[in-house]
Amino acid sequence: MPDRGDAAAIITNRQTQNLGPEQLSLEYWMRMSQIRPHHRFFYSAGSLGVAVSYQAFSTYIQFLYIDIIGVRAAWIGVVWAIYGLWNSVNDPLAGYLSDRTRTRWGRRVPWIAGSLLPLLVTFLLLWLPFGDVDWSEMGLLFYFLLIVLLFDLFWTIFVMNWASLFPEVATTEGQRTNVSAMRAAFSLLGLLVGVALPPLLAGADWSGRGNMAFLLTAVTTVSLVLGLLGSKERPEFAAEPSPPFIESLRLTLRNRNFLYFLGANLMIQYVFLGLAASIPFYAKYVLQIQGPTTVGGMTLDTEMQNSLLLAAAFLIALPAMLPWWLLARRFGAWRSLRMVSLLGAAVALYFFFPTTFVGGIIGTTIFGITLAGLLMLTDPLIADITDEDEVQNGARREGMFFGINGLFIRFAFVIQGILTAVIFTLTGYVSSSPDVARRPLPAAT
Repeated sequence: MPDRGDAAAIITNRQTQNLGPEQLSLEYWMRMSQIRPHHRFFYSAGSLGVAVSYQAFSTYIQFLYIDIIGVRAAWIGVVWAIYGLWNSVNDPLAGYLSDRTRTRWGRRVPWIAGSLLPLLVTFLLLWLPFGDVDWSEMGLLFYFLLIVLLFDLFWTIFVMNWASLFPEVATTEGQRTNVSAMRAAFSLLGLLVGVALPPLLAGADWSGRGNMAFLLTAVTTVSLVLGLLGSKERPEFAAEPSPPFIESLRLTLRNRNFLYFLGANLMIQYVFLGLAASIPFYAKYVLQIQGPTTVGGMTLDTEMQNSLLLAAAFLIALPAMLPWWLLARRFGAWRSLRMVSLLGAAVALYFFFPTTFVGGIIGTTIFGITLAGLLMLTDPLIADITDEDEVQNGARREGMFFGINGLFIRFAFVIQGILTAVIFTLTGYVSSSPDVARRPLPAAT
């Protein structure tokens, strides 16, 4: 990969040469200077809502529909696999369309603004299949499939375009380090909210999931609106036309550094997703968190144990960001990512051994150290790859790179969905709510 400073200089020269006289006007340079520190802060704040919505969804939605509502695990696994395949279409397509969009408001911002409201509505509906309806199991299954696909469509459009602005909002190495650190901090806060609050708000029987859904949606709304306000575009980044779809796809998949990144990120995301989705089942059936326990003289009820089990990872991740930041400055992002991956593999093996709440919380605490590194390192790597690509091919194609990355990440959902169905079937898992086909759902409050 070329030196970051050399790449930036080449890009600046090329972009300036490609601009017409009207773009080199005083108005143009005034527009270029509009990205201020508070815009970068607002942009980074969007990470909180992205993390809340994604983490609550990926951690609890399968548990809700399988263990509480009572849809068979094998069918939910099929839906999860369809969901992953759906992403294989909408991620790169959304990235390509975004790269080729030209409006007076920019390439990315119209997509971000247009997808915000439907994203929030579908996120709310995920948790609220109407309790007064006498749902059949097939009815719940198709409701789940429809809302998951719609939620993912709008989430993908919003997040892919918002994430693609990272190289524009932060153009220098120093800016990227700072924005990446702010985004990681907001992400950790969002992960903590999305993982720790649902058990407390919904209750052991999840009858309070209505209040939970409205509160999480409100938090997500405030954060994503701030992210929209901080989404500023640089007109020079759109100076070169994007190549046609097939050519753009070919150029993207020909980038060797990007292919290495995709393989590593797919495995990382699979482990992270698998652990997150398994934790509610792991806590209930392996750690036997089904009643109060006493730790250090304090009595913890079931909901508090579940929340602490997951919150530990995010609480330790905040201070753990500093050593990963120092390692990245010392050894570079690629070598630091390898260190994170090795640590993550060791932590994943640890989870085979605990059988108590204390043993489980030790594992999730250590996992938090890994989480901090993962959150800090991925976006700067893609930003540097897009700079390298422009030096080689003469066009900015952040949307395609972030879209293809999103596609490969979603294959982790396919793998996880298939393995969920297979493992639950082979182990003879029986839902704690087996009679869903013969009863109305408990009301969500």
